[in-house]
Amino acid sequence: MKLETTGSIRVNERSKHSDDQFEERREIIPPSDILKAYSDGYFPMAESSRADSDIFFYTAPMRGVIPMDGFHISKRSRRYFRKYGFEMALDQHFEEVIEGCADRESTWINPVIRDTFLYLHQLGIAHSVEVLKEGELVGGLYGLALGGAFFAESVFQYHDEAHKAALYFCHKHLKEREFELWDVQFQTDHLSTFGCIEVPAKKYKKMLHEAIRLQRSFQAGSNTNSIVNP
Repeated sequence: MKLETTGSIRVNERSKHSDDQFEERREIIPPSDILKAYSDGYFPMAESSRADSDIFFYTAPMRGVIPMDGFHISKRSRRYFRKYGFEMALDQHFEEVIEGCADRESTWINPVIRDTFLYLHQLGIAHSVEVLKEGELVGGLYGLALGGAFFAESVFQYHDEAHKAALYFCHKHLKEREFELWDVQFQTDHLSTFGCIEVPAKKYKKMLHEAIRLQRSFQAGSNTNSIVNP
C-alpha cells in the first residue's frame, strides 16, 4: 500500500518499560504521545520490521472510515462463518493477534510498535477482536479505543474467511457498545466491499473530536470472555 499523507511526524522519544509481562526493559512509545497522536488524527507506523527502524506518526487528506450504519457483508460469507463454526472472543489472545498481523513479508509493525500496543492493552486502551474455531485462534484484528472511537490497526487470518469474520464481529461489537467512529486509516478496494468510505480530513477531525468525547467502554463491564455466534 502506498501511503498518501498530508505529512508525518518522526517519533523522537521512546521510553524504557518493564513489568510482569516483559522479562526485560523494552522500548515503547510513551503512551501519552500515542493518545495525543490519535486524538489529533495521527497513527504510528514503522518504516520496516526492524527494531531500530524509524517510526512516524502519519495522517492523511482522506481517511478511511466504516460508518456504523454502513457496514455490509454478504450472506454467503455469513453462511461460511456458520459452516466453519467461527466464534468471537475479545482480548483473550491480544499478543497472538498482533503477532499474526505482523507475520507477513512486509510490515510496519516492528518490536517497538508491538511492545507499545502490548502495554496499551495492559492499560485497557488497546483491544483485539478474535476469531476462534474449535477454541483455536484463526484470525483477528487489533486496535485502540478512545471514547466512542475505535481505530482498527491491522487484521490477519490463518483460515479462509476469518479476516471477514473479524470485521463482522468487530462491527457487531462496536454497534452493541454504541461506538460512533470506526477508523480504518485508508480506504482500499477490499475494505470498500464492507462499506468503507473516504472522509476529508476536516470532516474527519470533526467526527473524531465528537466521538472521543463520548463515554464508551470497549469491554462490557467485567466481561472478559465474550463468545457469540454470527
